[in-house]
Amino acid sequence: MSTSPAAEAARRRTFAIISHPDAGKTTLTENLLLAGGAIRAAGAVRARGQARRTQSDWMKIERERGISVSASVMTFDHDGLMFNLLDTPGHEDFSEDTYRTLTAADAAVMVLDAAKGIEPQTLKLFEVCRLRDIPIITFINKMDREAQDPFELLDEVSSKLALDPAPLYWPAGSGGRFKGMLDLRSQQFIPYAKKSSTDEEGHPDPVAFNGNAIVQYLDPEERSELEDNAMLVTEAGKPFDVQSFLEGHMTPVFFGSALRHFGVDQLLAGIGAYAPAPKPAKASKAGAETHVAPGDNEVSGFVFKVQANMDPNHRDRIAFLRLTSGRFTRGMKLKAQNTGKAMSVNAPIMFFASDRELAEDAFAGDVIGIPNHGVLRVGDSLSETGSLRFAGLPNFAPEILRRVRVKDPLKAKHLKKALEGLAEEGVTQLFRPMIGSDFIVGAVGQLQFEVMADRLGNEYQLDVIFEASPYAEARWLVGERADVEDFENKHKSAMGRDIDDQPVFLGKSAWEIGYVAERYPKVRFERTRERG
Repeated sequence: MSTSPAAEAARRRTFAIISHPDAGKTTLTENLLLAGGAIRAAGAVRARGQARRTQSDWMKIERERGISVSASVMTFDHDGLMFNLLDTPGHEDFSEDTYRTLTAADAAVMVLDAAKGIEPQTLKLFEVCRLRDIPIITFINKMDREAQDPFELLDEVSSKLALDPAPLYWPAGSGGRFKGMLDLRSQQFIPYAKKSSTDEEGHPDPVAFNGNAIVQYLDPEERSELEDNAMLVTEAGKPFDVQSFLEGHMTPVFFGSALRHFGVDQLLAGIGAYAPAPKPAKASKAGAETHVAPGDNEVSGFVFKVQANMDPNHRDRIAFLRLTSGRFTRGMKLKAQNTGKAMSVNAPIMFFASDRELAEDAFAGDVIGIPNHGVLRVGDSLSETGSLRFAGLPNFAPEILRRVRVKDPLKAKHLKKALEGLAEEGVTQLFRPMIGSDFIVGAVGQLQFEVMADRLGNEYQLDVIFEASPYAEARWLVGERADVEDFENKHKSAMGRDIDDQPVFLGKSAWEIGYVAERYPKVRFERTRERG
């Protein structure tokens, strides 16, 4: 078997799962791992204590609330392919973490709740995929509950997302009437059996739709309704075209129930068959634009996430590195583009659901965890020569700003270190005003502050108070150095620095920012800034 970097990269399918909260994303993640043979039992998110510990949610607050907060990665080998599943937080307060995770994905599975269709958060995440040209596979979940008409759901995908939906299967009924689905290409009927995903027995085997065995599963009326609908959808819609999907114009549509492990095997087969292998990545080398191909010999990659204290027994800090080229082997030295410092990667981690193993080697498309103490940050580019720089990952202007203090004044020094650590992970943003000693913390949503307070208490033993901040908006300043410095000197009371020591204007309102921006046309007030 060939293990050239190009051949190994071609075996990789690196994909993220995106959805609105409660559409069943964590359950689908569990069941994909089950289908891929990575775990033996799916731990559905349930509301009672220990029962709801799912493999992919490991942070304490996630277990208590039953939501995914930090994006995690799971790797499994199935059917000759290596799948890297990037789980993303569905909650909108963590959209920034999701955005960064999508930079490491080659495709996305969009999970829709059959009863609710496309919800606001799904729309927002979809826009991110569109910005990055990420092809999308649609999974319509919860067909075993009362659902909208499938034609209406397809219409919604078509009108709201401007994507051509191409169903590969068609459901027979929904809710209590859900009987299974028809494979529109092979004309096989896949029967659905009502039971839990922990049952040893799976769903019945597929049968020929036009054969005699179909009478066990559908009565004549149901059969004729399914036949009519299948004909209608086949004639009215565009046939599935892989090229159109890869270019981001079309989405193959799958139906099922993640909780009942129905339709999940078909979805996994679809990801294997249609999701793209890693593509060449845009980069700059010595200031010139270039492309890095997965089969290139030099090992390279970028850090899209940093997670501290995954293991509470050891104060660890793990940088998630998405490899873009070469064959990585354990013990290799890689250089960070921004510092030029070489680091030996002696204990790289591969993530298999909730277990971790040392990675002996890895290829483009794989995600490895690099333990480090504050050396690597989100947006860093790593390579053997240290000369490659991949496009940075965005920081967004926070929507909520709070002042943070520690109750015990003797711990102020610890607070600074803890806040810097969380800001480097990208959990929240940290601004140090030029005047005064308080730290200003910025977040996209309220839940981020709760996660932050929880982690400061559990991991750093710091009891903190978030107070109203005098500022409402933050903008990064961009322009000629002299112009920016002149502006800073005239607005010292409203100036701060971010974690990368970049100048930030802290405004009391959006109106104030607009007013100041008009008076200083040479300085740009930016809502996003690239890290890395």
